[in-house]
Amino acid sequence: MHPNTDGAGATGSTLTHLEGGLSHASYPADELATTDPLDGRPLLARYDLERAARTLSDRQHDVRVPIRGVWRWHDMLPVRDWSNVVTLGEGSTPLLEASRLGHAYDIRRLLVKAESMNPTGSFKARGMTVAVSRARELGATSFVMPSAGNAAGALAAYAGVVGIPATVVMPSDAPIVNQAEVAACGAELILVDGLISDCGRLSARIAERTGAFNLSTLKEPYRVEGKKTMGIELAEDLGWSLPDVIVYPMGGGTGLIGMWKAFAELEAMGLLGSARPRMVGVQVEGCAPLVRAFLAGSQFAEPWADAATEAAGLRVPSTVGDFLVLEAISASGGTAIAVPEAELAPTQAFAASHGAGFLSLESAAVFAALPALRSQGAVEPGETVVVFDTGAGFKSTLPELPRQRSISANDADWESLLSGYARA
Repeated sequence: MHPNTDGAGATGSTLTHLEGGLSHASYPADELATTDPLDGRPLLARYDLERAARTLSDRQHDVRVPIRGVWRWHDMLPVRDWSNVVTLGEGSTPLLEASRLGHAYDIRRLLVKAESMNPTGSFKARGMTVAVSRARELGATSFVMPSAGNAAGALAAYAGVVGIPATVVMPSDAPIVNQAEVAACGAELILVDGLISDCGRLSARIAERTGAFNLSTLKEPYRVEGKKTMGIELAEDLGWSLPDVIVYPMGGGTGLIGMWKAFAELEAMGLLGSARPRMVGVQVEGCAPLVRAFLAGSQFAEPWADAATEAAGLRVPSTVGDFLVLEAISASGGTAIAVPEAELAPTQAFAASHGAGFLSLESAAVFAALPALRSQGAVEPGETVVVFDTGAGFKSTLPELPRQRSISANDADWESLLSGYARA
């Protein structure tokens, strides 16, 4: 599907180049890219923001342009031609007043950005629409990716729109609804008896063996570009201002990185001032590498051993973009906090019964953090606080069903599987 633009052709993207997130080295943008060749860290897309500001300003006054959602911000996104845009109508999610929950947590204005309203039931749709579209534009003919849950379904759905083959590698105990979503959308599903890090290693092997483009989190430049539209929408929702505090559940941290990038770009375009919300990242005590690193004052996060939590999207023991997450939290004057596993399910029920809807366990973690944040003074009663509902509850709490294809996490056991793949 493509957005209704009343005319095909150039999107007006102002993309200029890619930049190493750590090295700051510059690279050409118009070829398939993964990570920075110098250090293996994320590449970030850079734009001619002066030109983007002019075109965006002109378009704001043009009532003939019907585009909504993620692709409304095409000036600040990397796809150059509308014919390559793959969309299911993601974005333009509501920012909801949670008055009963605000009263319960003693917060004057508590708002919920309802990302579960996206077409695949989570915020992952934003990143995938941009990443798949741009990779397709640059010549990718197949995809592979590891996922703990929602990203798997998103890739399968968007690959299905244009019929591009996709393989998803997931932990075998990933939520069954995510497994079903992948299968229903026609992607190949491989389950690994291990963690998301094991799935990442196998995905890399499959990419190497077959030539499939690897869409792993922050190991290509453009999923973060889709995620940054959460920050752009939030600013627009609040009349081109920002809240006092943003509280966000962190797995790989791409959404937090994307929003922080969006705020900087909007300031450069003259749409925002220099004030920033305090960014609060939330993890679970059974897997909290970014929280541990933040509290230790470290630039990078050591991998978390024996990661364990029922919130599949938060069971990410390491992330290649750790320094970008920690930098955003620190620069904003925010904090990072880990919540007990035992609080997830009760908070999920409490939030649902107080008007937030049926949230995922990842989203429940954010609400579970609020009492501690209030007691620490990290959130004050009179502030405007935005929490992110990153996914729908039905995607994380269905009962376990018989598993599909499963394989151990040992390299030796993968050889028989890999022998069945051949480069196209």
